Amino acid sequence: MNTFLEKWSEAAYTTVGFFWMALWAFILGYVISSMIQVFVTEKKMQETMGGAEHKSVLLGTFFGFISSSCSFAALASAKSIFQKGASFVSSMAFLLASTNLVIELGIIISIFLGWQFVVGEYVGGVLLILIVWILIRIINPKKLIENARNNLKNDDGDEMDSDKNWKQKISSTEGWVKVARQYKMEWGMVWKDVSVGFTIAGIVAAFVPDSFFQTLFINSGQGTTDFTFLEVLEHVVVGPVAAFLTFIGSMGNIPLAALLFGKGVSFAGVMAFIFSDLVVFPVLRINAKYYGWKMSLFILFLLFTALIGTSLALHYAFDLFNIIPDPSQVTIGDSDYFKLDYTFVLNILFLAASAFLIYLGFFKKTDVSHNMGKMAPKSRILETVLKFAAFVSYTWLVVGLGIRWFL
Repeated sequence: MNTFLEKWSEAAYTTVGFFWMALWAFILGYVISSMIQVFVTEKKMQETMGGAEHKSVLLGTFFGFISSSCSFAALASAKSIFQKGASFVSSMAFLLASTNLVIELGIIISIFLGWQFVVGEYVGGVLLILIVWILIRIINPKKLIENARNNLKNDDGDEMDSDKNWKQKISSTEGWVKVARQYKMEWGMVWKDVSVGFTIAGIVAAFVPDSFFQTLFINSGQGTTDFTFLEVLEHVVVGPVAAFLTFIGSMGNIPLAALLFGKGVSFAGVMAFIFSDLVVFPVLRINAKYYGWKMSLFILFLLFTALIGTSLALHYAFDLFNIIPDPSQVTIGDSDYFKLDYTFVLNILFLAASAFLIYLGFFKKTDVSHNMGKMAPKSRILETVLKFAAFVSYTWLVVGLGIRWFL
């Protein structure tokens, strides 16, 4: 019994420590994302993405890069862009870029996994887009695309924000009030995923033995980066399965990815795990609601094929240049997370910035009304389950920290 209580306290402490390590990065990322969401309108994106294919793909990638990292927001925006006349491939480029190339994700990855994974994330995001583009050109699914557009004809969508000069917005109080409200919405989109994801990471770190990962991922846990092709391929296929089972978005999955790598899973397997936020069932269901089941399954095929190809390409390219990171660089054991260092200082500074935004969003009196970014229709059952899981996580953490205090 004492052993269980000790592991419970260790799991709770690890979860809170993980979140403390990432807190300033979350705040910075969502401040930047909120500024972009307010000062660069979706209407402007749509107006520029209906031209030549190569140009529209580049623009879709760029606008995705400066957009929100939330998968559900990205799905809604990609649908809206496609509905307003952008090509299907540029919509897919936007979707992939907005979930793999965004700034805040790179910051979180750098904290938990190191610079090699940041490079892998951004280079891999571009590779995902290129592979999807090539597959679409080869398959040329004109009928599917036409049917998908027809499914959206009766969906009028939401009206866009009025397109005001960005210089006027950035220099006005009203513009920053909108940023503050968008910042609140960004956290509102991810708090459940982050809460559950970090809690699961702490539980896995404390309770799950290495033998489990060695069974799930062949030849992992041997302290080596030298895997056979079949072993790497198995890791790449199992990575998305593990992501599917966690049901957590990309931001919440990063500490889990760090755990997997620290337990000896290959670089390719961990990258596949990180890339898998768009091949889980909720995303499949939402795409079916937008475009029909045939197109939804086709998108699943595109994304799954692309992530396997990208993860393998990254692994062997990094191996060629001898820059595959060492699993020992990821420390997931019991650490002094709360010591006085640069993380502590940055957290205090960014918490102060967050408090200022909360003041602007809640207490600053203006006549401005902010048209919040659209969200894909979520499953009420899934959202209820996630919300319940988040509150269970908080209870678990409070009790676990209490046990640590008294032990």
